[in-house]
Formats: sequence, C-alpha cells, structure tokens
Amino acid sequence: MAFGVFMGIVPIWGFQLAVAISLSFLLRLNKALVIIAANISIPPMLPFILFLSHLAGALWMGKDAQYISFSSDMTFDLIQASFFQYVVGAVTLAIIAGVIFGVVTYGILKLTRRNKARNKNRSSVR
Repeated sequence: MAFGVFMGIVPIWGFQLAVAISLSFLLRLNKALVIIAANISIPPMLPFILFLSHLAGALWMGKDAQYISFSSDMTFDLIQASFFQYVVGAVTLAIIAGVIFGVVTYGILKLTRRNKARNKNRSSVR
C-alpha cells in the first residue's frame, strides 16, 4: 500500500502505473494492492495532491518559494516559475503519504490479526 501511494503521487505523469506495476514485479510486492493504492491520483484527488505538493515544495524553497493564488491573474510564467517547487514538493508528499499509509495499513493488519487470533482462541475454549 505504501509503495502504491508513493507511486501514485510521485510526479512521473502518464507513467506512474506502468512504473508501479513493473517495480512491484521486480520487488515481489502484491500487484493488486500496488495498483489499487497507485490510483490515489484520481481526478477528485488531483487538486489536493497538487496543492499539497506545492505547499510541501515551499518548505524546501525557503525565501524563493512561490505562492499561487487560484485567481484570474494566474499566468503560465507563474506556473513555470514554481515548477521545481512543485516537483520537490510532490516527491516529499509522496514519501510522507507513503509512510503514513504504510504505518496505518500495518496497524490495521496487526489489529485484525490480533482480533482473529483472539476469536480463534475463544472458539477453541468452548
């Protein structure tokens, strides 16, 4: 799940899923989970991913950070000037989101396995 989320956010547009599937074979990961998690970049999520990537990039850019306001005076030059900030932020966001999803998934699996074992022990005692 963590790798899929990472690959879904990392800025290699158009190749995210192909690279994710290829690397899942190479790394012997669960292909279905990687594909499902890599689809985090669906259209309803894109504005949030783009905005958070741009904000995360601002942390790395320091005083050179660009701040985009979504208004009619947004120009191609402004977008071009903040492209590097977006790419750095997208990689940062991909790493952070991958780690968070990985930890949450691990925690959920631990809880469900613990509950399954607990229920199995209860049923064997009866």
